[in-house]
Amino acid sequence: MGFDIDYLIETAKDAGKEILKIYNSDDFGITEKKDNSPLTKADTMSHDLISERLVSRYPDIPVISEEGKNIPFEIRKQWKYYWLIDPLDGTKEFINRNGEFTVNIAFVEHGRPVMGVIYIPVQDTIYFGRQGSGAFKQYGTERVRIKPLEQEYGKRVGISSRSHSHQRELDFYRQAGVDDVVSAGSSLKFCYIAEGRAQFYYRFNPTMEWDTAAGHAIAQSAGAMVFNLTYNKESLKNSSFIVSGLRDRDVEDLIRRELGMEEG
Repeated sequence: MGFDIDYLIETAKDAGKEILKIYNSDDFGITEKKDNSPLTKADTMSHDLISERLVSRYPDIPVISEEGKNIPFEIRKQWKYYWLIDPLDGTKEFINRNGEFTVNIAFVEHGRPVMGVIYIPVQDTIYFGRQGSGAFKQYGTERVRIKPLEQEYGKRVGISSRSHSHQRELDFYRQAGVDDVVSAGSSLKFCYIAEGRAQFYYRFNPTMEWDTAAGHAIAQSAGAMVFNLTYNKESLKNSSFIVSGLRDRDVEDLIRRELGMEEG
């Protein structure tokens, strides 16, 4: 299916501009969702803007959003494709004002994210990728192709969540020969793998499908391997997963053992 990638980038950037207005204000309008996670005015505003833009341009494609209504599995299991968006990924990072939050737009087809756009409003930086077309990073009008690096500066780097890391991840990194572990918020971790700033991203604690879809598409389009992530499940909660920028059989076997996946 054909998409106007520039339209999607423009949509993500316009949402980011509105998010920054609230980010730079004194009123985030913070409330609490049923799962006790925070919700701000920026989450809701971004959801409304992106959903309206996607429906306007692509009226026949359904939308799943973190801040949208809960669509029954009996309905969505029949979908061949749909948009999956996280209007503000990293709400805690937004509230803490550390800049590590993103706008995520993904297109999922037959249970696989095949296209993703991630916008970092504070940096005015875009990452995007599409299956078969590679992955790119854009700052301003400059657009460069990105790909994982085997090792950065002779080191293997692992990346963990700034807010939700787990000891199991550090234990795996030691087994994988990781020399350094860095932290980042939101879907930035996928972007770091895609551009070679880190070689491993292990997430042991649960995430939701909208947290990972855009980053999954970008990392895989860049050439990374993504293990144990599937989409449009009855429950939209993800199990533990690992993203690797290394294409090495021994590494792949280690990852599969860690995640309890079948060999091959």
